[in-house]
Amino acid sequence: MASSKVFGLLCLSMFLLTHNSVLASFDYGDALTKSLLYYEAQRSGKLPRNQRVQWRGDSGLKDGSDTGVDLVGGYYDAGDNVKFGFPMAFTITMLSWSTIEFGSKLDAKSELSNALDAIKWGTDYLIKAHAAPNVLYGEIGDGDSDHECWQRPEDMTTPRTTFKIDEQHPGADLAGETAAALAAASIAFKDKDSKYTSELLTHAKELFEFARDHSVVYQNSINVAGKFYSSSGYEDELLWAAAWLHRATDDKTYLDYLGQAGNTGGARTVFSWDDKFIGAQVLVAKLVLEGKVESSGTWSQYKSQAEQFICSCIQKGNSNVKKTPGGLLWFLPWNNLQYTSTAVFVATVYSEYLNAKHAPIQCPGGIVQPKDLIHLAQSQVDYILGSNPSGMSFMVGFGTKYPTQVHHRAASIVSIKKDAAPVSCKGGFDSWFNKNSPNPNVLNGAIVGGPDENDAYTDSRSKLPNG
Repeated sequence: MASSKVFGLLCLSMFLLTHNSVLASFDYGDALTKSLLYYEAQRSGKLPRNQRVQWRGDSGLKDGSDTGVDLVGGYYDAGDNVKFGFPMAFTITMLSWSTIEFGSKLDAKSELSNALDAIKWGTDYLIKAHAAPNVLYGEIGDGDSDHECWQRPEDMTTPRTTFKIDEQHPGADLAGETAAALAAASIAFKDKDSKYTSELLTHAKELFEFARDHSVVYQNSINVAGKFYSSSGYEDELLWAAAWLHRATDDKTYLDYLGQAGNTGGARTVFSWDDKFIGAQVLVAKLVLEGKVESSGTWSQYKSQAEQFICSCIQKGNSNVKKTPGGLLWFLPWNNLQYTSTAVFVATVYSEYLNAKHAPIQCPGGIVQPKDLIHLAQSQVDYILGSNPSGMSFMVGFGTKYPTQVHHRAASIVSIKKDAAPVSCKGGFDSWFNKNSPNPNVLNGAIVGGPDENDAYTDSRSKLPNG
């Protein structure tokens, strides 16, 4: 989901807003506001009265009708009109984690309610999608047919087929990630809505049991999802879900699951919608730092592995993350900024955990203090916001120079509120996709795929993954 390319910057913005040791290079508050606006542009369903992104309209109002289940709502994926449950759930987990760690900073900037609204728009949908204890709808729409059309969500003529996992056709990774999302969200809402928190936890617990008891990757059951968001395994999602359920409930059952894991992930090279091992490692490392579990055995493995990744990002590991000439952490060619953003988030959160215990990290290349992680994080977010060889902000709508031809159906076509004439499937390519001109709607807060490994970037909606 495109939003997975945004949350890291969102979280970092929250932290830098009030971190006294950081001299702001950019208006991080503006970046924060725009980050949250992005999620409103991605909404599917009946838009609320307080919708701020006014160029969007209602869409997908019959989702789920082919199976008799109300599946209206949720978020569209990236610039497409499909709802993919796997990356959407990861996005909600990370938004929730952001809000849990930095809620006071959000509140100070009057953005907490917007963050919770962004989470709830996703969790309300995920609750609907969990139609029974062992049933979870994981995709609405079809990626192939969607890619053959260029239409606003409000004009969709492509099939809105529903796809699910169940006991006969399971998916431990999809169920596990959704459990993690709902468990994390329950913590975010704990002091705001106890009834909703309870509902979220009920679904999270059922989904974890479903995932634990059915060890199959979800694309074996939802084949169409495999072309776009194929999962490399389910062990990481189960650990991730157990870590969040333990944090939400303090139930020893989930701690035992983590402690008895045969695979804690080892040294990872990315943290992403497909690989959550680092997320689980960081959450367990927090328990080690707080003395809630032993600092030996399996528990120390989690902490050591989390710190190996952080050491590699800060260039003090045994095998360091590559950097572009301009200083950007470079992980993978496809949509690299999503991996940079998640790495930035890990560094920022871990600095908080270390600070609380006045602890450093002993990297192979030397001692790393919490403030060093903040400096790393700021260098990366500043690159994303414009401190780079191109002098361009890779956050749409931020600053004076940013991508204007983002690969995004809704943003690239005139708003239905300005011109209600339907845009046809193929007509959208001729009239809008192939136009060499800025999108008529600014997709505020979106983070594009980013520059290549030499810091070069082409602003064109036809050139993926940059858009």
